[in-house]
Amino acid sequence: MTYEAHHVDAGPALSRDLALATWGLFVGLALLLLAGGLFGTLLGVRSETAGLPTAITGLIAASYYLGFVVGSRLTLRALGAVGHIRVYAALAALLTTAMLGVGLTDSWVPWALLRLVTGLCFAGQYVVAESWLNDLATNANRGRLLAIYNVISTGAFAVGQAVVFAFDAEVVTGFALCAIAASLAVIPVTLSEEAVAPKIEESEHITLKQLAEVVPTGLGACFLVGIAHGAIGGLPAVYATRVGMPAGWVGLFAAAPSLGGVLLQWPISAASDDLDRRVVGFAGAVGAMGTAALLVLTPETHWMVLVWFALLGGLSYPLYSIAGAYTNDWIEPEHLNAAASQLVTLYGVGAVLGPFVAAGLMIGVGPGGFFWALIILHGMIAAFLAYRIKAWRSPLTKRPWDEVSLPARAFYVPATIVAAGRRRRRRPDAES
Repeated sequence: MTYEAHHVDAGPALSRDLALATWGLFVGLALLLLAGGLFGTLLGVRSETAGLPTAITGLIAASYYLGFVVGSRLTLRALGAVGHIRVYAALAALLTTAMLGVGLTDSWVPWALLRLVTGLCFAGQYVVAESWLNDLATNANRGRLLAIYNVISTGAFAVGQAVVFAFDAEVVTGFALCAIAASLAVIPVTLSEEAVAPKIEESEHITLKQLAEVVPTGLGACFLVGIAHGAIGGLPAVYATRVGMPAGWVGLFAAAPSLGGVLLQWPISAASDDLDRRVVGFAGAVGAMGTAALLVLTPETHWMVLVWFALLGGLSYPLYSIAGAYTNDWIEPEHLNAAASQLVTLYGVGAVLGPFVAAGLMIGVGPGGFFWALIILHGMIAAFLAYRIKAWRSPLTKRPWDEVSLPARAFYVPATIVAAGRRRRRRPDAES
């Protein structure tokens, strides 16, 4: 039997002071993710125009997420030694070098290795950002604060993907622009007031096993969401190119999930602050699964494909925020940095598998296997959360009804249906 060690603090909602403490981080992340979106899509198009086999393009995509695993571990150690701002600046410099290196080479082997380096850098930046934000957040505003973080990061990433049509993937220009944006991302963070960054201190270590004993729901969800997001993010440019989408559509198709995430990240995350986060996550996973089914049934070059793929991303991308917020609801403050690192690691391990799942189904059943992979993977998330809802009973709402937000009220009826099957527990603090 395991325990979710519940602690509640009734900290302030989002405020002007919080905005002043986070503006530099958010502006820097926007520039970084703008570069990341353009870079990843350019490399996907370049891999496809080079005629690489599907297995190799899947390997290149997966190498990015393998870098996640390495980067999240190294960053946690560096934070305790030199602090958030210096780690952020160092990773941005390394990212700039890797992006330029891809533009200057024409072989898939260095592409895969440098893609791994970019994954390492982005994972490190996510650990910096999430531990920074969790240090500022409370249980009362964590979902909303992480939603702002995800809206900014996914929005910037989507813009980078959408403008890929303006660049020739076979020349260095687009990759050089990515490197410039990544370099500029250092400026707002290094100009932030030193007092707003978390203090340099050694975070108390917590292993995955220990974290799983405290909050198994958050870790399991994070891993499964990582697999799904690895599939969504790894091969859309390859799929779009392979089915003959117009050149201007390739970037839009790759960007569609991120654009959907921008639109739905806030309401879904806000709902998870007021309702049981697991129930909101279950509803999102079921919705993403149904949208993927619509994609299977829609002609490959019909404009509705863009709409459905955006809706899928809007329902799926908030799932990581929900898993992270749920995990951080239950851990002690001294474990925040270590937990952020472990979650990024777990998400990265899952995301390494995602491109291989999608590539395998594309090899087996054709390009449409990309969407079948998304149906299966989101079905797994929904099934896991349904099991956890049944196994661990907790109140459906966290606040009195007159304090529940409009997005949460929109989720309330389906949430009630989902929660109806939960069995009662004699001990409300125990998970088994």
